Amino acid sequence: MFENFDDILNVDDVAKALKIGTSQAYKLVRSGKIQAFKEGRAWKIAKQALINYIMNQQ
Repeated sequence: MFENFDDILNVDDVAKALKIGTSQAYKLVRSGKIQAFKEGRAWKIAKQALINYIMNQQ
């Protein structure tokens, strides 16, 4: 599904994958709708967490 992306994504990658703005991607991550963790100041998102989010939206 997202073969061109690494296994660990950042918020910009999530925004590109979902074709949404970066602000909206941050909202999804901060709200916990997409599981993520912080490494320093940067959010990290497993590609599988993004896939799970999409599958739960259907």
